[in-house]
Amino acid sequence: MGRWRPPAPASSPYITPAGFLVLQKELEGIWLKRREVVKALAAAAAEGDRSENAEYIYRKKELGGLDRRIRYLQKRLPVLNVVREHPANHAVYFGASVEVRDQAGESRTYRIVGPDEADARTSAISIDSPLAKALLKKQVDDEVPLDTGGQVNILRITSIRYE
Repeated sequence: MGRWRPPAPASSPYITPAGFLVLQKELEGIWLKRREVVKALAAAAAEGDRSENAEYIYRKKELGGLDRRIRYLQKRLPVLNVVREHPANHAVYFGASVEVRDQAGESRTYRIVGPDEADARTSAISIDSPLAKALLKKQVDDEVPLDTGGQVNILRITSIRYE
């Protein structure tokens, strides 16, 4: 058997204005870091035998990682749609901060953002995630069933905010 896997589905091209600025600054920062790595790589290459030069091997791998990220950002940034407007009605759409309460009475707040900005530490969830898909187009006091691996949790939306 081979290791072939089908390609991952394309992620949504939506992003908040703040997220777009973060990606642009990341790209600029990577270009500056790349200059330093290239200088260090040249210095390591000048030392002689490259096959046993740990500094040279490390810098080549680091440069490859930076180049991969630069390539990704250069392809991704032009196709992103920056969402600046919020809907007139009070339903859950992209950019919403949604407070939900589970059956145990525990309350959590999630912010629906693009896949490039998703961050579990800040409760920013991707619009492509199952939870975000379940919340989309719902309103305050709606109940949302969420299947979590054989167990169905019911979440009630308590508030929706747009920043």
